[in-house]
This record gives sequence, C-alpha cells and structure tokens, in this order.
Amino acid sequence: MREVVTGARRIVVKVGSSSLTTATGGIDEQRVDALVDTLAGLAAAGREVVLVSSGAIAAGLAPLRLRRRPRDLATQQAAASVGQGLLIGRYTTGFARHGLTVGQVLLTVDDVTRRVHYRNAYRTLRKLLDLGAVPVVNENDTVATEEIRFGDNDRLAALVAALADADLLVLLSDVDALYTGSPADPASRRIGFVGDESDLAGISITTPSRSGVGTGGMVTKVEAARIATGFGIPVVLTAAPLAAPALAGEDVGTLFQAAATRPAARLFWLAHATAPRGRLHLDAGAVAAVVARRKSLLPAGITAVDGSFAAGDPVDLVDAGSGASVARGLVNYDAVELPALLGRSTPELAAALGPGYEREVVHRDDLVLL
Repeated sequence: MREVVTGARRIVVKVGSSSLTTATGGIDEQRVDALVDTLAGLAAAGREVVLVSSGAIAAGLAPLRLRRRPRDLATQQAAASVGQGLLIGRYTTGFARHGLTVGQVLLTVDDVTRRVHYRNAYRTLRKLLDLGAVPVVNENDTVATEEIRFGDNDRLAALVAALADADLLVLLSDVDALYTGSPADPASRRIGFVGDESDLAGISITTPSRSGVGTGGMVTKVEAARIATGFGIPVVLTAAPLAAPALAGEDVGTLFQAAATRPAARLFWLAHATAPRGRLHLDAGAVAAVVARRKSLLPAGITAVDGSFAAGDPVDLVDAGSGASVARGLVNYDAVELPALLGRSTPELAAALGPGYEREVVHRDDLVLL
C-alpha cells in the first residue's frame, strides 16, 4: 500500500477530456458518474477533494454539431461556453446523489500569476472546502486568449495543488501509467515509481493522448508531476477507470515521489506560475554570483535588456554566453530605466543619480533559479 496516498487528507484530482466525453464530443454520463462516486467516497471518509476537470470544449462539440475539436480560438471558446454549463450541471447532479455541493472555479493564467488574484483564488478554494463543498476547477476557456492560457489542464492541476496546499495530486487520463516506451509496444513495461529525475533517463514520453478531444499527452503529465513534486506534493498518474484502486493506495499507475523539502510558496509561484515580461542578459561574473553564490543581481553584471516591463514584473535572467535562462526574478526598475544603468556599479550610480539608484536590479529574496 502507498502510505503517501492513503494518508493524504487534501487531494487534487485532475481528469482529462478523453476520460469524460465520447470520441465525437458530448459527455459520457457513465464515466462521469463513476468518477463522482469515487471522489464522493473520499469526501465521506473525511478527506477534502478538489477536482480539476477538462472537458468543457469537448462537451460542447456534439450540441454544436461540430465533428472534431476546433482549431481556431473563437470556435473553441464557443464550444466551451456551451460545454461548461453541461459539464458542471452533470457534476452538480452526480455529487448531489451523495449529498455534496459543488462550486465552480474558472481560472485564467492571470489568476495564478498576479499575487492579488492568487490570494483571492486561494481564499475561494479554502472557503469552499471549509463549507464542505467540492471545488470543480477548469480553465476559463470562454475568455482566455492565446496569450493568457495555461495550454493544458495538467499544468493547471499542478498549480492548483500548490495553491490548495494539497497532500496529493492524482492525474487521470486514458493511459494507465508511465511506460518505458509506447504502451502499445509489448516490450514496454510499466514504471511503478519515479524517485527522481534520473528514473526518467532514456524514457520516451512523447506519446500523445489516444483521444482526439484532449490537448495533453504524457509530456504534459510528466511536466505537471515535476512541478507538483518540486513543491513537495506526491503525484499518482493512472487511467480514470483505475481511480478507485489508485486512491485506495494500491500499486497501480505511476507514483512520483515528492521532493524532501517544500520551497517557499512565493518562490514556487515565481518559478512556475509567472510568465516573464522581459529578459536581462548577464555576463559570466553575474551568472556565477546569482547561480553559485545566490547573490542579488546588480546593474554592473547586465549586458543587455529585452522586453517591455515595469518595476515589480517577473523577468528571466539569461546567461549571455549560452543564451539559457538561469533564474527568474522580480525586477526593481522599469525597462526604460535600465539601459542607462548597465555596467555601472551601485556606488557610482548612487553618486551620479541619487541614493535611490543604489538598490539591486533583482534582490536575491525575489529570485529563483530555473
């Protein structure tokens, strides 16, 4: 038995579109009810459940007589506006059979990248759980544009697990586990446990979802597992029909072990829930100071500035030699201010421009390594 599973009190469960809908679109009521029955059993045992549910766009295909998932954003949003109501209605009916109330929480990237929105989302989830409700979370596909989309609900689920301070994340899809190769290949074997990154060496994870109604695949699920385990949350990856035995702690699917220590929530948010508004290119000395010695970034070590950003925005710190992003931080200057400061020491800037220019470009407390 997996004790990290059976001992988890607050659980985030993510289910993919292919596990909720038919191949042609529309809700598969039997599949939804089977999932609801499993999650309601957890609630009856005194455990808190947050459901991150895909399926809004897929559920809207059949009612709109769309034969396949649309590629253009406007039609996706139209399908989501129809499907979201149908999906939450089905969840409401299903959980009501068990005397449970659901609360719909629709999020965009802005809701977890802006600190005020992030705190509001946390308070909403916390209050729903305190009131005994089951939060049903989805990306707000009806309003999200290409620039503010999560891209897939696996990443959303990992961020929600951190936001909710969960003890466990369960990713349900149409594949029963992580395999050494394609699940269709008889030579492939199931990987029951992933202790760290080295256990993934040499494993192909490019296999897409078998369904045509979802957007994720094994790549997005493994990346979501990396995000969640990095925050100290273990992850179980399995197929939706195996949800009950997986949540009972049986050896099904793949268990990803959590990191031993949990980082500060603020730095986790900075690393995984923000999109950089610009890039600061660093010389070798500045890279060593930031990465190896965990120092603040000063103007003297910056060689170039890209992007349009304001003080307080997240920016990536880039090794000018390799072009790789080595850290992300909250910048203390506007983009238009920085070019005149590059390569100059803080005492020099303070003497020439005033004491306000003696501050760091990115303080080490507002910086996380990537």
